[in-house]
Amino acid sequence: MDTILKTYPLWTEFDLHLFHEGSHDRTWEHMGAHRATYQGVEGVAFAVWAPNARRIAVIGEFNGWSPDAHLMERLNDGGLWQCFVAGAQVGQSYKFHIVSGVNEHWVEKADPYGFWMEMRPSTGSRIADLGYDWSDAAWMETRGARHGLSAPMSVYEMHLGSWRRDPSDPERYLSYREIARDLTEYVKRLGFTHVELMPVAEHPFDGSWGYQGIGYFAPTSRFGEPADFKFLVDELHKAGVGVILDWVPAHFPKDFPGLAYFDGTHLYEHADPRQGEHKDWGTYIFNFGRNEVKNFLISNALFWLQEYHIDGLRVDAVASMLYLDYSRKDGEWIPNKYGGRENIEAIDFLRTLNEKVHAQCEGAFTVAEESTAWPGVSRPTYVGGLGFTYKWDMGWMHDTLDYVERDPIHRKWHHDKLTFRMLYAGSENFVLPLSHDEVVHLKGSLLTKMPGDWWQKFANLRLLFANQWGNQGKKLMFMGGEFGQWSEWNECRSLDWHLEDFPTHRGVQTWVGDLNRLYVQEPAMHEGDCAPGGFQWVDCTDTDQSVVSFIRQGKDPDDVLLWVFNYTPAPRPGYRVGVPRGGFWSECLNSDATVYGGSGMGNCGGQDASEQGWQGKPNSLQLTLPPLSVLVFKPAARKGA
Repeated sequence: MDTILKTYPLWTEFDLHLFHEGSHDRTWEHMGAHRATYQGVEGVAFAVWAPNARRIAVIGEFNGWSPDAHLMERLNDGGLWQCFVAGAQVGQSYKFHIVSGVNEHWVEKADPYGFWMEMRPSTGSRIADLGYDWSDAAWMETRGARHGLSAPMSVYEMHLGSWRRDPSDPERYLSYREIARDLTEYVKRLGFTHVELMPVAEHPFDGSWGYQGIGYFAPTSRFGEPADFKFLVDELHKAGVGVILDWVPAHFPKDFPGLAYFDGTHLYEHADPRQGEHKDWGTYIFNFGRNEVKNFLISNALFWLQEYHIDGLRVDAVASMLYLDYSRKDGEWIPNKYGGRENIEAIDFLRTLNEKVHAQCEGAFTVAEESTAWPGVSRPTYVGGLGFTYKWDMGWMHDTLDYVERDPIHRKWHHDKLTFRMLYAGSENFVLPLSHDEVVHLKGSLLTKMPGDWWQKFANLRLLFANQWGNQGKKLMFMGGEFGQWSEWNECRSLDWHLEDFPTHRGVQTWVGDLNRLYVQEPAMHEGDCAPGGFQWVDCTDTDQSVVSFIRQGKDPDDVLLWVFNYTPAPRPGYRVGVPRGGFWSECLNSDATVYGGSGMGNCGGQDASEQGWQGKPNSLQLTLPPLSVLVFKPAARKGA
């Protein structure tokens, strides 16, 4: 909807056909509440889908919440209802009063397509005007190249309600507009290319973090109005920062004002709990085989990408959608028509979703949070894939954390945790995630997971981040990790920003910023993120000393970077590493530098490669490896030469 008044009624016969066929990609332009004119009178047009309702009325501030003032007219046998309310105004609250035709059950429901909702604990929808004067044309024209497979993509994942609170009143959320100012400056300073927002769709319970939403088309009112959220996206885009939105099509809550039991029947969800209920989460599962439900979700995805200029959708809990027996015991699930465990309707939905996103939203992308070995998640649908652009590499995350959480004396027995990933790294277009899931539910913060004394904890944390940035794949870090938050994430309070005043924490923050700059500036670090040849082992066999080394390679053969990791607190002088060419190799990053909180051990800025072949390479460097450190070298002209 925009500031131009529409003409009531909003539906054509062709629109109705597409809606019930499941192929109407812009249903939000017809459903919900829209400013309109009817017979020369200005007001608001309402439409809702409730095929099993006997009677529906729009109730709201404009009629004293009377269920008799504005009855809706049934538009067709498919269950669409509509009405026009003269004089209704933007900002007024409303609901649908629905009487079921099945059991005379009546409910008051929020609008499934509502663009704005009341602030919790209120649960009504509000009439909205989605007009906004965007200023991000330059970004939108070029964004496809900014997060393509060969582009640098470093993502800062954040929760809007707990990233930063009002310093003078810790209970007060910052608004979208206030966050826009501070967040843009911060991510630019640290060099992140994208921000990923945990779900902003309206949700009644703060503790769900947005993953149990009832207002799929409404940015939460906790931080302002729809135009304010557009302002946040606009400001990030103008600063050259992309915006990814967590999106949740896998399930929805049972909260009374939402989608559950919408018209007195299981309309959006399956009726059989063996298909329609996630017992672990206390939520319902969408009925992906129903055309109108499929339309609702695909239109919602396109709505965020088109109306709010979101660049990418990170699709939550994909594994739970793919498998009918996900987190279920025998007898608690129903096989598909072929007797298998695959959810055929959900697979079709995901493929259709990705095809339409890539076809209709130029430059936009999708990311799957998929935790199994399902093949082809990020491969095109025409070769049998699911069609996502990227997939989270949960295997890398689990293996790497399992390794670095161990005391270094035991790491040599688990060396495969560092090396196994490269056996499958080319199977998908991966994102390497250190997300919010790893710092909640008594798991502790990343820093507290690290073994050793104070100094060693920070050194190990720098090693963990170097592993993430050095490996093939896009990067994702949850807020607070970048400066070494001690406490586990709590959605009810701000991050511990006072830690920036301490040199050790500031050193980690500086390290992350320098990793980002290296990643963006060096083609060898991003051009081969998702391509064969972008990564080459130099040595992955030195288990006794817990040392690994590898080359990152760009499209140009001359673009190479050598990474050498020492995962023990023992310095290793005279450690020889093979390199593919002679000449001077500049030490462009050293995690043990004092600026990062290290001991200051290193290689005096670089070294000339000797002609001694080593590890299958024609030349070699004889290095000093600092304790618990990573060194990064690049062929370069000697300074002063």
